[in-house]
Formats: sequence, structure tokens, C-alpha cells
Amino acid sequence: MKLLALGAAAVAVAALGVLPGSASADELPTFDFTDCPAPPANADPGTWRCEAFVSQGKLTIHDREIPLGELRITFSEGRVNGQYAQVFGAMRHAPAPLPGIPGATIQVRYGGHSDFQSNDERRGEVDLYAVVQHPLLRKDCSIGTLAAPLHTVVHDDPAVPPRIISNDPRIAYFGVVDPDLALPATSGCGALGKLVDLRLGLPSAAGENTFQQTTYVQYKPL
Repeated sequence: MKLLALGAAAVAVAALGVLPGSASADELPTFDFTDCPAPPANADPGTWRCEAFVSQGKLTIHDREIPLGELRITFSEGRVNGQYAQVFGAMRHAPAPLPGIPGATIQVRYGGHSDFQSNDERRGEVDLYAVVQHPLLRKDCSIGTLAAPLHTVVHDDPAVPPRIISNDPRIAYFGVVDPDLALPATSGCGALGKLVDLRLGLPSAAGENTFQQTTYVQYKPL
């Protein structure tokens, strides 16, 4: 299995990322392994590691760019009875300002499914939904829901080729992009939901949106 970064596992990610090239691979973030899940009880000894992703990205809906700031994903991977396995840890994203709607924020949350094992067709996939918050919107306002999440499949971004930043500790840097993310209309927003949809251009079919991330990942043996 390959990582989502360099052929070992993938992100997601997650979630919805920053403009490729906006971060230098020399400006390393601080990695946090607090959310690392423990290997299963029947894990093959010596095969498991935790992976801490720190991403920056943006979501583009038609020609509208939505910077999402920092997104962190943590998970563990290894082998059980000789077969690849993974355990999701956590996704953390602070609410980011939502352009076009003064006072509104958007927060990406985990949608309950992830697969960070890359293959020839993609780097990884993850289910997400995005909570939209504003004093005049209902608290359940979101794009996608936990019950009906957005499914994002990310591929290598040619603009940000993968590279190893450090071998001790092991740190990689790479970019991913999902050019086929479909976005539904908002739900749970109340009477102003249609106005939010109008401002954001929702719903928006696959091919009209782009989700990009630049990501650092550090690996920690378990």
C-alpha cells in the first residue's frame, strides 16, 4: 500500500484544501499525534504506524474560491493477519470565513468513511460534510450531512509533486486534487437556505468544482 502522500496512504481529506504552491515545503507545521488510534488487538507486530496530516486548501465552486485554512487528519495503518488495515483517528478543522456571506463560517467534518490506501486510480478517498454557521441560520445548516456526506476522491496534483522533506523523522509533502466533487444544495438552514445556495452557486454538479490540498505528513511507528 502506498501512503496518500507518497505511496503509503492517502488523505483525505478531508476536506477541502488550500491553493497549491501557497505554502513552502520548508515551513514545517507542528505535528500532533494525540489522536493516533491504537492498532487492533490482532495487529501484526511491528507493522503499524500513525500518520498525522496537516493540510491547507481551498474549495472552488464554479469560479468562487473558498479558502478553508488548516485541516488535520490522523489515522493508523498496518497489517492484520498479513492484510493491510487502517483505523481512523480524527479530523480537526476550525471554522473558516465563508466568502460572499458576511459573518458566516464553514467547517469541514468527517462523514464516517475513509480509505487512505492509494492505488493507480486515486490517492485516497474520504466522506465529509461542511457545516455553515451564521447567526441567522439554523444550527443544522450544512452542505451534505453525516447521513448523506460528500464523497471526495483525491488524485495527485501535478502542480505540487510529492517529495520527502525529512527521513528522521519521516516527513513528506505533496498536493492532491479532486476535480469531480459534486455539491448538493444546503440543508437544515431554515428560511435563508435558498439565499446561501444562491450566493455559493449550489447545487453544483461534478466537474464544476475543484477541491485542492497541499499536505505535510509525518509518520510515527506504533
